[in-house]
Amino acid sequence: MAENRGQGTERVLKKLRESIKEKKYYEAHQMYRTLFFRYMGQKKYTEVVNLLYDGATLLLGDAQYESGADLSMLLIEALQKSSFPVADDLIEKVGIIFKLMGYGSLERIRFVHAALQWTRKNQGKSKMKLHQVLALVLWQEKNYADSRYHFLRSSDGQGCANMLIEYSVKKGYRSEVDLFIAQAVLQYLCLRNKTTAHAAFSAYTSEHPHVESGPPFSQTPLLNFLWLLLLAVETGKLGHFTILCEKYQPSIRRDPCYREYLDRIGQIFFGVSPPQRGPGPGGLFGNLLTSIMGSMEEDDDDLDEPSQASSRAPRAAAAAAAPPPPKAMIAEDLD
Repeated sequence: MAENRGQGTERVLKKLRESIKEKKYYEAHQMYRTLFFRYMGQKKYTEVVNLLYDGATLLLGDAQYESGADLSMLLIEALQKSSFPVADDLIEKVGIIFKLMGYGSLERIRFVHAALQWTRKNQGKSKMKLHQVLALVLWQEKNYADSRYHFLRSSDGQGCANMLIEYSVKKGYRSEVDLFIAQAVLQYLCLRNKTTAHAAFSAYTSEHPHVESGPPFSQTPLLNFLWLLLLAVETGKLGHFTILCEKYQPSIRRDPCYREYLDRIGQIFFGVSPPQRGPGPGGLFGNLLTSIMGSMEEDDDDLDEPSQASSRAPRAAAAAAAPPPPKAMIAEDLD
C-alpha cells in the first residue's frame, strides 16, 4: 500500500516537472496542491515545505501571482501544523516570497497576516525578526511608511535609523530632520523597546548628514529632549521626567501626538497614573502635579527598572500613512 502511494507520488512529481518545463502553470498549480495534501496526510513536513517554497517562488517569479500566493498560504499552513521551530532560515524564505508578491496586493496582505500568526508559535525574537525582514523588503521598494511600521516592531534600531535618514533626505524638509526620529523613538518607548529606541536615536543622530554633532544638541531642542528622555527612562525618576516635559513644552507642542506618547511613556517607565476620563485635563499634563507630590521623595532613590493613523508624519511625508498612536499600536499584533 505504502509502495503504491510512493509510486503515485512519483508519477505526480514527474507530471509536475513536465508541466513546469512546458510552462503549463495551471496544471502545475493543481499538481502542487495534490502533492500538498498527500504529504500533509503523511506528515512529511520537510518535503511539503520544500515543495511549496520552490513552487511559490517559481510561480511568483513568472508573474503567476494568484497561483503563487495560493501555494504561499499553503506553505504557512504547513509550517503552522508542523513541529518546526520558527527558525531564521524559514523567516528568510517567507521574506523572499513576500518580495516576489505583487506590490500592494490583497494576497500579499493576507500572506503577511498569516506569517505573523505563524511566528506566534514561539513569540518574541522570531516575530521581531520577521518584522525586520519585511521592513527591509519594503525599504528596498521605497515604501518608507510601511517599512517604518515594521521596523518599529523589530529590534533593528540601526536599520530603522538608516531607513529614516534616507526617508528624511529624499522626502523631508531640512527643518523637519528631528521629527523623523522623534516619532520613532517615542513609539519604540510606547512599545517598551527602550534598547532599540536608544540604538535608533544614536545611529540617526550620528549618521544623518543634516544633524549637528552631539549630544548635546544645542541647535535642535527636540533632539536634545529625546536624548535626555532616554537618559531619564534609564533612571526611572519621575521628577526628572516631569522637569524635562515642562522645560521642552515648545518642542512637545510641535506634534499633538507627542503628548499622547508621553502620557503612555510616563505610565510605563515612571509610574504616572493613566489619563483621567471626564471633565478637566487628564494624562501626564493634567494630573502630573498630583502624581509628583507623592513621588518626589522616592525619586531621590534608585528605582527598579520597569519591566498600515492619527500619528502624523512630517509634512513632506504626510501623504504616506504613519503608524497609529500608542493604544492602537499596542493592541494590534504585538502580543
